[in-house]
Amino acid sequence: MLDDRARLLLKSLVERYIADGQPVGSRTLSRIPGLELSPATIRNVMSDLEEMGLIVSPHTSAGRIPTARGYRLFVDTMLTIQRDAMASGLGPTLAPDQPQKVIANAANLLSSLSQFVGVVMAPRRSTSFRHIEFLRLSERRLLVILVSPDGDVQNRVIFPEVDFSQSELVEASNFLNAHYSGLSIEQMRERLQSEVETLRGEIAALMKAAVQVGSEVLSEEDEVIVSGERNLLSVSDFSGDLGQLRRAFDLFEQKAQLMRLLDVSSRAEGVRIYIGGESQVVPYDELSVVSAPYEVDGQVVGTLGVIGPTRMPYERMIQIVDITSRLVSNALSHRK
Repeated sequence: MLDDRARLLLKSLVERYIADGQPVGSRTLSRIPGLELSPATIRNVMSDLEEMGLIVSPHTSAGRIPTARGYRLFVDTMLTIQRDAMASGLGPTLAPDQPQKVIANAANLLSSLSQFVGVVMAPRRSTSFRHIEFLRLSERRLLVILVSPDGDVQNRVIFPEVDFSQSELVEASNFLNAHYSGLSIEQMRERLQSEVETLRGEIAALMKAAVQVGSEVLSEEDEVIVSGERNLLSVSDFSGDLGQLRRAFDLFEQKAQLMRLLDVSSRAEGVRIYIGGESQVVPYDELSVVSAPYEVDGQVVGTLGVIGPTRMPYERMIQIVDITSRLVSNALSHRK
């Protein structure tokens, strides 16, 4: 446990390091208004903080920088959050439209406000359909259009063995919409197996195609939208180390790894912070993630967040992520 003096000094050191990106010495800290400690006292307290593993001296520098543990203590116990003013200024930004547009806007918003990388895991796709349509493109070449209950549209081109006329396709669409709308893809597959003998040939064939298209949609990975990767090029922590920058960009291209990271966040309540070097969640020491789940009608459906250097202004990132998650939840829940 830290006493008030050590807590205040650690807070001042972390804030100064976040602002300047340089190791912070006792002389610099002694000039911070409100600290009111002599350089000798500051050196003694810094020595105690270093023994506790909260700060460290890089190389031969006389200054200190926070460790992952020091950042964690700073984040968990020293931040105050003022959301309301920011939320009122951002409210109109995510105008409710199609879900894909809301998600893309959210990633761009996170990136532009943080000046780091914004990431959003898109909502998991619905397993049922509201409307299906077949469109003849050419001989034995059809476009299948599936519309989910929440308005998500999926298109696939198929190549049936039989050439259907457009009138047959319209008739089949009307039949399937009348008898199978609202069913999950699995329920459609089960009914197809039990009713295939009684269905007309073209209806059965097109229903098989619809089930196949739906299965392909469900088997796809949840989409991760990434925005603002180039912002890291101007972050001094990365610009001087191409190896660190390359590792960061590798993470953004490995969507499966990003998915696992965001999936952990979706099981948490509220804003969570993952600091590189303190856990297995973030694979690189130099990166931190601030994330939060978002909801549709009270149910968590995805996660969003900001990825940046461990030396980031956490208080502002918490505000940005928290407010954006609430804006997305509201926009998606109020679309209907």
